[in-house]
Amino acid sequence: MKKLKQIPKFKSEDQEAEFWATHDSTDYFDISKAVINPSFPNLKPSTKTITIRVTQSLLDALKMIANKKDVPYQSLVKIFLDEKVKEEFRSQVKHAP
Repeated sequence: MKKLKQIPKFKSEDQEAEFWATHDSTDYFDISKAVINPSFPNLKPSTKTITIRVTQSLLDALKMIANKKDVPYQSLVKIFLDEKVKEEFRSQVKHAP
């Protein structure tokens, strides 16, 4: 078994990314001890800010619904988008050849 190298301390994510882009991880980790199907229950997906244009009437309707549900309207939009995308994927799977 080869001796594993010590992982250096990094000052930033960019510095760490550069390091791993130029080094072989097998010099630093014993792959035979890897966890199969790890669980990350508290990991939140990274988000990306976007801008969309909607009619004033649609925005007003979204705000009214959000107010009734006691959630911010931006959160409601994300919920609606997520539900619709999942619905579309389920529909595509049903109709796949």
